[in-house]
Amino acid sequence: MNVIERIKDQLENNPVVLYMKGTPDFPQCGFSAQTVQVLELCKANYLHVNIFEDPELREALKDYSNWPTYPQLYVNGELVGGCDIVVDLFNKGELMPMLSAAALAK
Repeated sequence: MNVIERIKDQLENNPVVLYMKGTPDFPQCGFSAQTVQVLELCKANYLHVNIFEDPELREALKDYSNWPTYPQLYVNGELVGGCDIVVDLFNKGELMPMLSAAALAK
């Protein structure tokens, strides 16, 4: 399975996926840490992928998503965005319903 197939597999088989620097227990950048905090506040169930553990995926995902930075949050296979967008959606009250709907759809 090539790297694009792996990305597609992760997105197809997990309603919520966070590509991040580090892990939820040990985020390795402030933006990843802040995104994890928001997801935890939403009590979201999500797959996290540490991009530092897979350099090939790290580079391929930038092209796949056409989004150059991390973290990247996907819901139902669609890119939601990075930290600023996730925080903004949370503050507007839009993120939790989106995550709840994804959990019910799986």
